[in-house]
Amino acid sequence: QVQLQESGPGLVKPSQTLSLACTVSGDSMTTNFRYWTWIRQSPGKGLQWMGFINTVGGTDYNPALKSRISISRDTSKNQFTLDLGSVTPEDTAVYYCVRGPAWYYYDSWGQGIQVTVSS
Repeated sequence: QVQLQESGPGLVKPSQTLSLACTVSGDSMTTNFRYWTWIRQSPGKGLQWMGFINTVGGTDYNPALKSRISISRDTSKNQFTLDLGSVTPEDTAVYYCVRGPAWYYYDSWGQGIQVTVSS
């Protein structure tokens, strides 16, 4: 059974870079037909798709975030990471790492990690 676990700081200062990691167990990041995705939910708002990295290392990002987001992976650790630069309080959210067989379909979710952007 696959498990995803987010890790990283719970508090980030404005203008800094938010960096989160997702450690995967029970599956390999290089398994065929896998999209490893970051999704967030801000207070009082719906879910926002941020981007993914797929089986072959290809990436795609939400156009609204494209200038300041990067998703990468370390296959030796079976881990993928999110870097979001120049954060503001509007980036305060619960961040989820997610697995799916397609970029628009998700079958396993991490528990989520609360990140607050504040000075």
